[in-house]
Amino acid sequence: MIAGLLLALIAQQATIDWAALPALPYRAPPLITPTMNEFAGREASARKCPLPKAAGAAQTITVELAVLVERNGEIRTVVPRAIACATVEQYAAGLAAGFARGNLLPRDAADAQWYKTSLTFSWPR
Repeated sequence: MIAGLLLALIAQQATIDWAALPALPYRAPPLITPTMNEFAGREASARKCPLPKAAGAAQTITVELAVLVERNGEIRTVVPRAIACATVEQYAAGLAAGFARGNLLPRDAADAQWYKTSLTFSWPR
C-alpha cells in the first residue's frame, strides 16, 4: 500500500508522456452511472472547478488517467492527470481502479506496464 502511494507521488512528479501510453485493455468498457455523474457534478460545482464551456444542456468534465498494471493483471496504482479539480481527479482514479479489476484482457508483459484511460462525467447545467 505504501509502495503504491510512493509510486503515485513519484509518477506525479515525473512527466508522463500521455500520448505514448497504450490504451487500457478493458474486456468491457466502464459504464458511468447517473449517480457517478451527479457526484462529479456536485463536487466540481462545490469546489468551483474550472469547467470547459458547455454546449447544450449538459456540462461535462473528462479526467485522463495513467494506470500501472502488474504483470499478473493487478492494478498497482492510478495517477490522474491534473485538471485543477482534485476531488473529481481522485474520484475518477478510484473508479478507474475498480473498473479495471478483473476486467482487463490478458497481456504479454514481462513487467508492470503503464496504460491510459479516461472517464467523462456529464450532468445537467
